[in-house]
Amino acid sequence: MFDSPSLSANQLLMALPPEEYERLVPYLEPVSLALGQVIYEPKQLIKEVYFPLEAMISLVSIMKDGSTTEIGLVGGEGMVGLPVFLGGNSATNRAIVQVEGNGLKMDAAILKSEFERGKQLQAKLLLYTQARLNQVSQIAACKSHHLIEERLARWLLCVNDCVNKPELPLTQKFISEMLGVRRASVTEAAIALQKAGLISYRRGQITILKRKELEEAACECYRLIHNEFKRLLK
Repeated sequence: MFDSPSLSANQLLMALPPEEYERLVPYLEPVSLALGQVIYEPKQLIKEVYFPLEAMISLVSIMKDGSTTEIGLVGGEGMVGLPVFLGGNSATNRAIVQVEGNGLKMDAAILKSEFERGKQLQAKLLLYTQARLNQVSQIAACKSHHLIEERLARWLLCVNDCVNKPELPLTQKFISEMLGVRRASVTEAAIALQKAGLISYRRGQITILKRKELEEAACECYRLIHNEFKRLLK
């Protein structure tokens, strides 16, 4: 495990006033989130919510034929389990760990009870929900209007924001599943970004070499998503 949750790096928790955060600390349990671990399946009753620290969790839409597309990313900026305080109580998509690391979990009933007390926890969770809705809608628009190379750059930057480190343990097979495109298309886009000196790719790991230049190569969606999270969760 790791140190006390009071030393956590979750931005949503750290944005709370000290007295509200201290109320939550006794209920925050440190957990290790393993690669491929399924947090929720669609229609599953949510009994616990998760606050990633170093891990990244993908929210994935699953089609009848088994194909998948990522509709959202959650890292150290937020939490997984929004339906708990929105009133739905059940997951609508699969939530799966795509970059392993540490996190914190809390009983869903406790979070809902604390949310209903109002104050800053309620306000921050609602603002975070707004930022997440913006992320989902922007990703949907991105898939229809932007080239795969731009989309790959945008997605790598979002993953980098989630885990806050340049080394990303990602396979091209996984990226193709998350972006909803052919693996060959991801390979071509990754080669183009690597030739430009923006990333390096070795089997199973992508490293961002030039963050600023990668932002310039990404479509407009990255900056829109990033700025909205920054604006709402400051």
